[in-house]
Amino acid sequence: MLETDLDLLIAAAKESGRIATGFHGSSYEKWDKEDGAGPVTAADLAVNRMLETELLDARPDYGWLSEESAPQSARQKAEYVFIIDPIDGTRSFIEGSDTWAHSLAVAKNGEIVAGVVYLPKRDLMYTASKGKGAFLNGKRITPSQRDTLTGANILATRPSFEPRHWTRVPDVTRNHRPSLAYRLALVAQGKFDAMLTLRATWEWDIAAGVLILEEAGAQTSDKYGQPLRFNNPDPRLAGMIGANAALHKQIRDALAT
Repeated sequence: MLETDLDLLIAAAKESGRIATGFHGSSYEKWDKEDGAGPVTAADLAVNRMLETELLDARPDYGWLSEESAPQSARQKAEYVFIIDPIDGTRSFIEGSDTWAHSLAVAKNGEIVAGVVYLPKRDLMYTASKGKGAFLNGKRITPSQRDTLTGANILATRPSFEPRHWTRVPDVTRNHRPSLAYRLALVAQGKFDAMLTLRATWEWDIAAGVLILEEAGAQTSDKYGQPLRFNNPDPRLAGMIGANAALHKQIRDALAT
């Protein structure tokens, strides 16, 4: 029996965790990318090499989009494409923290159909496939049912709540986690009520988490309320909102964008 795309991603995520955690406690190379794009380490590249080899060997007709790979225009012609962040939360990884994740997804004609967010140091494996629900370590998850924005617990960076972004800044409790993929998964799990990011957002940061959110029962969109589509020529999206339907609408209505 052929393994599903989700089975393939789960196995690849576990191997990613084995490789990445092997760098902890050792000396490894790290440097800053050009144009202020953030740090990268030997661990990011080692995981990326393994994923590109193993996943494309298993699905040679799929396209490839990864934070740590050179741009590949051929992916635009592929029906299916892998969208990969080898280590999401690299700064956290460098600091020796445990709030970094592997984010692996498959898109079909611009729609995510399989996704995994894996935090090996926390033993958290979030998974979803289209139409089959979202799970944490094999148990189904659902989002918060809170229907009032005031007092909600929201995952976002501090700049997202600058007054210029809002017609009225909501009275909420702001929280933060270093990995954007983890933030999406936490909302899908119901640990927080909503998440948002208002700056241009790379597809690989959110692809897997978007499906996990949607399959858990939450609503997703860009900051303008438009559907999220993937495998774009420019792999940057116009921010993101993720929450149950009631809170999603209230956040969108309060934004000035």
